[in-house]
Amino acid sequence: MKAAISSTESGSLDATESSKGQERNPPVAWDIETDVVSPAAWAEVLDLFEDANIYQTWAYGEVRWGRENLSHLVLRRNGEVAAIAQLRIYHPVRLGIGIAYLRWGPLFYRRGQTPDAEAASRMAQALREEYARKRNLYLRVLPNAFAGTKRAELFETVLSDFSTESRNLAGTYRTFILDLSPPLEELRRNLDRKWRNMLTQSEKKGLKIVAGTGMDGYRVFCQLYGQMWKRKGFDTSVSIKQFGRIQELLAESQRMQVLICEEAGVPVAGIVASAIGDSAIYLLGATSDQGLNSRGSYLLQWTLIHWLKERGFRCYDLGGIDPEGNPGVYQFKRGLSGTDCSHISPFASCHSDLRAAVVRAGEAAQRTLRAWMKRLHGSGAQLPSATQ
Repeated sequence: MKAAISSTESGSLDATESSKGQERNPPVAWDIETDVVSPAAWAEVLDLFEDANIYQTWAYGEVRWGRENLSHLVLRRNGEVAAIAQLRIYHPVRLGIGIAYLRWGPLFYRRGQTPDAEAASRMAQALREEYARKRNLYLRVLPNAFAGTKRAELFETVLSDFSTESRNLAGTYRTFILDLSPPLEELRRNLDRKWRNMLTQSEKKGLKIVAGTGMDGYRVFCQLYGQMWKRKGFDTSVSIKQFGRIQELLAESQRMQVLICEEAGVPVAGIVASAIGDSAIYLLGATSDQGLNSRGSYLLQWTLIHWLKERGFRCYDLGGIDPEGNPGVYQFKRGLSGTDCSHISPFASCHSDLRAAVVRAGEAAQRTLRAWMKRLHGSGAQLPSATQ
């Protein structure tokens, strides 16, 4: 589906001046395309953006949410792609109301250019028009923007007509962001002393790092992850099988980086990271039983940082932190001396106050149920299986 909107910024001039003004400021044609792009074409346009991320890839959306539940909006200025957004459309059975969910988007920061505020504003309007008004859905937007940044200020401006949701609604994303602009030597000096000492120890052990984007490396990582899960028995919503399927479907330029640490030829640790646009995200990490004393996780992270620096990435997102729920991982990531950041609140738009109230009430009930089930699980009671 395609819609066209033309706009001009010329004022009231006489015929001669108007002609000259039109030459200086030709009319701008904004075109909106909805659900007409192919997976291959989506991968191509995604590579145009500095703010691209794995959650906006078609592969992630298809595997996590199902292809039939995806919607893609492309905004063009004079025929050139200016902004894009991938959304999940779903209808919770118990709510009876449709929801359009945009995670870590929209994207409007073209490579080699400054963030396009006009495109961001036009995209916000297009999202409301298409999903909230035309489709009568509850539209929720979770921008990839951290509180206190210029990017956050821009989102808060262009989404000012949206309502602001509670930051605890979907669990506020909190992480460490490592600025990769300083020289490598400075980044190393900035490491926590204990972290730096562990890195030095790992470098003296003769460990080998094997990196790539192939499935063989990912299968090795899965074996390491399986050992770690058996050892720790932690609860997680992460599915390494799903991430494997995503890796298979991703365009070559958007595939996750898999780094495996070997000790005497035996894999002992591994990490998986997404490096798209101008930043990278740490997604998965694992250490085998044999690798507990190798300190391989330190060398893996430092090797990845070196790799990102060489390729001009701007920052490294360490992938989420929970100081109280997972203090060990928090301390490990903290040692890299990144900046502690949290996402801004989600935004929502709905053309029916009743629908909005039903969605929020239903989700609150679901959160309460999940919390109760988690406590029940923690007490030793058996949770129902997926087939029950």
